[in-house]
Amino acid sequence: MATVRAATAPVLRTSLRPSSARYCGRIGGGGGATSRMTGVASVRWKSGPYGYTQAKALVFSQYGEPKDALKLHTHSISPNLPSSSVLLRTLAASINPADVNTIQGTYGAKPTFSSLIGTSEPSALPGNEGVFEIASTPPSSSSGLVKGDWVIPAKTGFGTWRTHAVAPLESVIKVEKEGLSPIQVGTVSVNPCSAYRMLRDYATPPLREGDWFIQNGANSGVGRAAIQLGRLWGYRSINVIRARENPEDTKALKDELAALGADRVVTEEEFLAREFRDAVAEWTRGSGGGVRLGLNCVGGKSAQNIAKTLGTSGTMVTYGGMARQPVALPTGLLIFKDLRFVGFWLSRWADGDTTAKARTVNEILDLIRQGKFRDTPVVDVPWNWETEENTLKEAVQGTLEGFRAVLIEAEASYLVHLFNMRSVAMFKELYLTALLACEFMIA
Repeated sequence: MATVRAATAPVLRTSLRPSSARYCGRIGGGGGATSRMTGVASVRWKSGPYGYTQAKALVFSQYGEPKDALKLHTHSISPNLPSSSVLLRTLAASINPADVNTIQGTYGAKPTFSSLIGTSEPSALPGNEGVFEIASTPPSSSSGLVKGDWVIPAKTGFGTWRTHAVAPLESVIKVEKEGLSPIQVGTVSVNPCSAYRMLRDYATPPLREGDWFIQNGANSGVGRAAIQLGRLWGYRSINVIRARENPEDTKALKDELAALGADRVVTEEEFLAREFRDAVAEWTRGSGGGVRLGLNCVGGKSAQNIAKTLGTSGTMVTYGGMARQPVALPTGLLIFKDLRFVGFWLSRWADGDTTAKARTVNEILDLIRQGKFRDTPVVDVPWNWETEENTLKEAVQGTLEGFRAVLIEAEASYLVHLFNMRSVAMFKELYLTALLACEFMIA
C-alpha cells in the first residue's frame, strides 16, 4: 500500500485567491484501503483572456475502446453566463462500467454528439456521476445557488469528465457539503443508490427486518453498499465473492465484509458446491420465507445458483452481466417456486424521478455524516494540467484490465481516484471507479 500526495508543482488556477487545500487519498489494492484527505500548500493562478475560463474535457467523436476513442480537448468558457445557467468547477467524477460501455457504443443509452465546446467534430462528453462546485452564477440569478455550493447532476448523461461545465439550473441538485468529502459525494449517485433502490423496491412484499437476501459481486461498490444498508435496516445477507490467490487473502476479504455487516460470505466455489443449499436452509431456518431477494451482477452459473437459492415467491434482480454469459433459468423455478426475475437500470429510475434521486442521495449522505456508511476503498491518481492525453486514456482503459493504480503528475491539479469496480475483461471482482478532482477556482 502506498500513499499518493499532491504534486508539488505549481497549480494553475483561474482565480484571484488561492485555495488552502486540495484533496488526496491513499492507494489500496483489492478493497483494503480507505480514502483520506491531505492538505498541500501554495499555488498560482491562470486566467483566460478577458476573464474567460480555461477548461479541459475528455471527449470522443467515434465509438471504440477508450485508449483509441478518447481525446483531451482544451477550450474556453465565456464569463457571460445565460441567466438560467451556472458555471461549475469539477471536484470529483467517477468512471463506472456504464461509462466505458458508452464509449464502446454498447450501452443502452446513446450519448449526444455536438460541437458545443468547440471540438473540431461533433463529440460526446462521457461521465454520468460526479460532484461540482458552483464557480459563478449570473448576476440576476434567484436560484438559491451561490458560489461555493456543491451540486451533482440531476440526470445521467451529464458529461462529468471535464474540469468545468456551464449547466442549466434544472440540471443539477444541490448537496449540503458539511461533513463530506468530494469523494463521498462524487460516488453516491450510482453504486449506493443502486443498492438502496434494489433492496427497497423489488421484493414483494417489501423486505422486513430479519429477512434474507443474497448477492454475487459482494465486494463491488454496489455489493458493499448493499451489505451496509441491509445491516442498517435489519436485513440479513449472504454474499458471494471471488476467491483470492491464497487462503489468507480470501479470509481477510471475508473478515472485511463481515465488519461491514455481512452475515455470511462465501466464495464462488463454495457457492456452487452441492452442499451450499443445505447450509442456506440452516442459516435461514426460522426466517419464514428463506432467501427473499437476490441481486445479480454476474450472470451465467452464478445467476442460476442465486435463483435456485431463493425461497418461494422470491425475486432476483439483475443489474449487470460481467461474466458475459446469459442468465439461464430452469423452468421449474418459475412454475413451482413462483419466482420473479426483473432487471434494474439505474438510469431509468434516476432520470425518471429526480425528486426521488435527490431524496435517496441525501439519505445516504446523512448516513455517511453519521459514520454509519463507509466509503468504498479508493486509489488516488492525480491528473494535472499538463498530463498527456495517452496517460488519461490508459487510466480509463485500465478499468477493463483489473485493478491498477496510475500516478499522474504535472502542473494543474486534477485528482483521479480509482475505486473498486468489476473488471469486464478478466472478471476480477474489482470495480475501478475513477474520480476526477479539479483544483480550478474561478474569480
